[in-house]
Amino acid sequence: MNMKTYIKPDDTILRDTLSDLQYAVTQLNYTEPPFDNEFYDDHRKGLYVDVTTGQPLFLSSDKYDSGCGWPSFTRPVDNSVINELPDNSAGMHRTEVRSSAGNAHLGHVFTDGPADKGGLRYCINSAALAFIPADRMQAEGYGYLLDRLG
Repeated sequence: MNMKTYIKPDDTILRDTLSDLQYAVTQLNYTEPPFDNEFYDDHRKGLYVDVTTGQPLFLSSDKYDSGCGWPSFTRPVDNSVINELPDNSAGMHRTEVRSSAGNAHLGHVFTDGPADKGGLRYCINSAALAFIPADRMQAEGYGYLLDRLG
C-alpha cells in the first residue's frame, strides 16, 4: 500500500467542496437512492477513491453487478483503508463501512457476495466516491495500483 497520507479537510471546506448529497452521505450517514446514482452501472476501468480525502478504496476489477442499485465490490484495495462498525439503525443489524483516513460513511458490507471471491459485498454509495480512470491513475499518484486492475 502507498504510504501517502490522506487528510480529511475541516467541515467548512467539506461543505464548500462537496455537493449536498456527497456531504449528507459522507458526513451525516445518508444513503443515496438505489439505481439513481453515478457509479452503480459504471463499467470503466480504474480506481474509486474517498471523495473527502482521495484515499484509494476500491478497484474496478473488484466491482460487480449485485443487482442492489449501488456500486458493489468484493473487497477494498487493502483492509487498512476501511473501518467496519456495527450499525443497528433503521431496525437492522448491519456492518457500516467508513474510510479510515476521512472517517467518511461509505455504505455497508454484507455476506451475500460472490462465494468464489470471498463472499463479501461492499455496497457503497456513489456519492462517497470519486473515480480515477485507469489512464489517469499514474498522473494522479495511484500508479502503484495499476497492475491490480487486471
